[in-house]
Amino acid sequence: MTDHFEIHERDGAARIGELRLADPVTTPALADPFLVDAGSLWTADRDVPEGDESELTVLPHRSFPAGTREEVRESFRVDHPAIDAPTAAVVDSEAPRDVGADAYVLADASGFVGHGEAFRDAILSAKSALPADTALHLAGVATPLNVATLAYVGVDLVDASLARTKGAQGMYLTADAEHFLEDLEELPCACPACAKPRGEFTRVDCADHNVNALRAELRRVRERIRSGRLRDYLEGQARHDQWLTAAFREFDDQWGYLEERTPLMRDAEVTAATAETLDRVEIRRFADRVTSRYRNRFSDQPLVLVPCSATKPYSDSQSHRQFHDAVKWRGHTVSMTSPIGVVPQELETTYPAQHYDSVVTGDWSEDEIGFVAEVLRRYLVRNEYSRVIAHVPEHGYREVCERVESDPEIDVDFEYTCVDHPTTDESLGELNAALSGEPAYSKREREHNTVRAIADYLLGDGAGDEVFGDGADGSSDDGTNDSGSAEIRTTGRYPKLQVWGDDPDAGREGEPGEQLATMVPQYGTLSFTLAGARRWLASDAPTKRVEIDGFVPHGSVLAPGVVDADDGIRVGDEVVIEGPKAFAVGRAEMSGPEMVESTRGVASEVRHVDEK
Repeated sequence: MTDHFEIHERDGAARIGELRLADPVTTPALADPFLVDAGSLWTADRDVPEGDESELTVLPHRSFPAGTREEVRESFRVDHPAIDAPTAAVVDSEAPRDVGADAYVLADASGFVGHGEAFRDAILSAKSALPADTALHLAGVATPLNVATLAYVGVDLVDASLARTKGAQGMYLTADAEHFLEDLEELPCACPACAKPRGEFTRVDCADHNVNALRAELRRVRERIRSGRLRDYLEGQARHDQWLTAAFREFDDQWGYLEERTPLMRDAEVTAATAETLDRVEIRRFADRVTSRYRNRFSDQPLVLVPCSATKPYSDSQSHRQFHDAVKWRGHTVSMTSPIGVVPQELETTYPAQHYDSVVTGDWSEDEIGFVAEVLRRYLVRNEYSRVIAHVPEHGYREVCERVESDPEIDVDFEYTCVDHPTTDESLGELNAALSGEPAYSKREREHNTVRAIADYLLGDGAGDEVFGDGADGSSDDGTNDSGSAEIRTTGRYPKLQVWGDDPDAGREGEPGEQLATMVPQYGTLSFTLAGARRWLASDAPTKRVEIDGFVPHGSVLAPGVVDADDGIRVGDEVVIEGPKAFAVGRAEMSGPEMVESTRGVASEVRHVDEK
């Protein structure tokens, strides 16, 4: 439990926090100005410190070298006193434990920073054992080159001791390299320490510069976290050092750790500029959900594969308008793109399908071809089509299709309609002719299927049918079935659809029924009403439920009020909030596990609430 540290913003495992001292500190930060060490118990007995609201007091401690046997650790374990002030406890990565402090110092950081696998194991060990709302401090390891990576994996506090020591040794540090001072003919920095002529620049000045560079890099990291762009920065920076590259790849392999901490949606654009982009959580999560949750409901139409467009959402682009004029609702349009994979038309606004930008050269790498081909293969294994019309150009797209077509597991015919370029008159004519005689689906059918597809993506496999009906009983263009009732009704103009229930007498006067949800075009998600939330809970769809204590939330639910929460909740998820006195619906600001562990911070925003 912490009284002096709170997380305000998250960017994957990286976070912006507030260390609540007399003068609050925004983390990630240098701890040197406010960290006070009560001392090691190996050298002498230590009095219990009184603590100070202006300082972070490191409690008396014993640290152990790597490889120390567990029985030795237990024999010399320290009882950490509880004091009414901000405190930090010294632990090690092999056996970290929660002792009720506000921050934890990993004593053996210098032994694992610099070794990719050991670094990964140490951070995962600490993060799994220590409370989510406490600060993690790595001492004696930070440089301007590696501090962004430290923050990316969840480190909140560092010190400048290594940067200063390297300066005294004649190593000049920047955010992308370490230089021997003697090799520099001019200084590539404009900080106060570097303002003097090169000939007068000493190792003392070099140490001051290194600390300035570390502070500047931390400011850059904090801004990157606030904007949701730290990953973009690291994809470039990691190439400057072998250890950073190794650490980056080790954590990309830790899907569970990063996925739990990565928001479901955000304003930041995904910049696809390197091969590592394919390993981003946002990319892999979208591909996984499309191939394991999404289900094609346009069962009477063939699949029409088309290339992506620079304009997002795709349907707003000139090329896709031309495709639509040729298809005329007679085929189910799915866009192929690197790095996303495949994007069904119903999910074209769903994050990150309309929130990415890639470097366009006309050439696809083998990694890109392999990734998109695997996503398309999995998509076709899950979804049945009578045939596939591939209206795609050469150079990447065609190779992906041919690779999937030749897979023994794929039993569907491919037909290629692109001549030279997809938007030429000849190509569009071929596409139109290939769809001759196919039945067309209605605009209303597309709207209903879009709502159901988004529910599948957000809530789980089958959720769209469970919450909004499967539309399999003869629905007509106005949304009614053969018996004259309607499973759902949609109003508004795509992509700002409103979803209504099947009882026109249930809503207010002048409305088509009881409103269940609204489509949010900014992220391609659904925002539920209280009626929609109750319908969700009453269905067999997977729930995302937050159990709260006996109070009525207004505006938000704070973490201390959370009794329990589903493990699968992610930041940005739609959640149902329920307690003895209230029923509410809102959007998660923490993951489910963090809601349960945390003692400070906003767990969920509240959109609508009913008092019981």
